[in-house]
Amino acid sequence: MRARQQPPRTIRRQAWLRARNRFEDPSRPRGVLIAFEGPDGSGKTTQRKLFRTWLESEGYDVVTTKWNSSGLIKPLIKSRKAARVLSAEEYSLLHAADFRHRVEHEILPALWSGKLVIADRFLFTGLARDVARGLDLDWVLKLYQPLLWPDAVFYFSVSPSTSGRRATAARIPDFYEAGQDVTQVADPVQSYMQFVSRVIREYESLALIFNFVTVDAEQSIKDQHRQLKSLFRERQGQGWQPWNIGAVAEWLSLTGGDHPR
Repeated sequence: MRARQQPPRTIRRQAWLRARNRFEDPSRPRGVLIAFEGPDGSGKTTQRKLFRTWLESEGYDVVTTKWNSSGLIKPLIKSRKAARVLSAEEYSLLHAADFRHRVEHEILPALWSGKLVIADRFLFTGLARDVARGLDLDWVLKLYQPLLWPDAVFYFSVSPSTSGRRATAARIPDFYEAGQDVTQVADPVQSYMQFVSRVIREYESLALIFNFVTVDAEQSIKDQHRQLKSLFRERQGQGWQPWNIGAVAEWLSLTGGDHPR
């Protein structure tokens, strides 16, 4: 006889209990999630690479995940961008889908296994860019539910002029990166300068709302790296974030729990 399938409510309850027990067990490996955020040209990718190298020298098992990198969703986003047919809503929905796919298949499995995950851009990139495109923050935030919150968000703060100078030094921003779908400015560099000012304004608001750790990205690479190491050491030994139980429990219930215990 076939085993009787458990009701969805029972599965969700068991997943929630399993997640809570894992969060409250100090003897189990502690997964850590660090997000690097900031506008283009802020130098966050350089700092992310330096940070990973340092963490690995300290003995951490590090996994990196990048924005818009899901093998399932990225090709669709790329084709729609090439055709320049994305509305602000579709742009937001597709990037949220890409993010959710990576959360379920990359980020949560790594955290559950006790690894340290560095996210080169997290959901806050979507929030900043989408609101800069005129969408409502609450509407966009709902796309990312259940919310998974990092242990720390390092926000690399630069002025619009610095972002523009760095981002356009070696290449011309593409149509959506330059925000030409919003500004309607023909010149991509001029459009970028207008659009990144909007994005940075949203980032600054998010930094206050969600308590980002702001890094002055106008300072030297060496000084920024030194600051990151100090900030990370201050946070070592913290417990799991209890507000992430819901996100982990949903992931467990959807996957059937076929992940390392």
